[in-house]
Amino acid sequence: MKTIILNASPRKNQNTAKLLKSAAKGALDAGGEVEYFDLYSLKFTGCRSCMLCKRKNAERCHCYWKDDLSPIIDKAFNADNLIIGTPIYLGRPTSQYFAFMERLHFSSLSYDDYSNYFKGSINVGMFVTMNATEDIYNKLYKDEFEKYKEEFRILNGKIVYYPCYNTLQVADYSKFNMSSFDENKKKAYHDKQFPKDLEKAYLIGKELGF
Repeated sequence: MKTIILNASPRKNQNTAKLLKSAAKGALDAGGEVEYFDLYSLKFTGCRSCMLCKRKNAERCHCYWKDDLSPIIDKAFNADNLIIGTPIYLGRPTSQYFAFMERLHFSSLSYDDYSNYFKGSINVGMFVTMNATEDIYNKLYKDEFEKYKEEFRILNGKIVYYPCYNTLQVADYSKFNMSSFDENKKKAYHDKQFPKDLEKAYLIGKELGF
């Protein structure tokens, strides 16, 4: 089983990345093949509307723009599993997440009848990390992120969605103007919950990678 893992956080070693790396270990332990990419380390933009993917006789589910993302899209469409993670920024996924999704969707969209060119099946694991508590997430963000999750239906596979709440943004809150947060409470929650989140990520990766 081939698993592509995309970190859509600008941080390469923090909450989102840690969850994804735990999922990667799970997929590897299941005997799968894993490739891991930090999207913020790549040079690309959102869709340029060049329309090359809509040409007659063009290769379907392929982005023709020459940058670092096009080969990643090829890898995604040829994988068995896609695992992606994003933090919540201003109530939404990150800009690089959106850029990837634009390119993924547009290259598989038919402008003849708005059907989906992709006929395969790729399972998706989606991790979302946030500074918000579970209560705030349920009140403000859940409905929108359920819609983001559903956008992966174009890949025709199983979707596993995992939100991770109340994460630590920095190691020492006293160094920043962040007095609206109680550092002691956040650290206590993190110490208790985040190991469970990592274990869940591992199991999701193992389940998808098997």
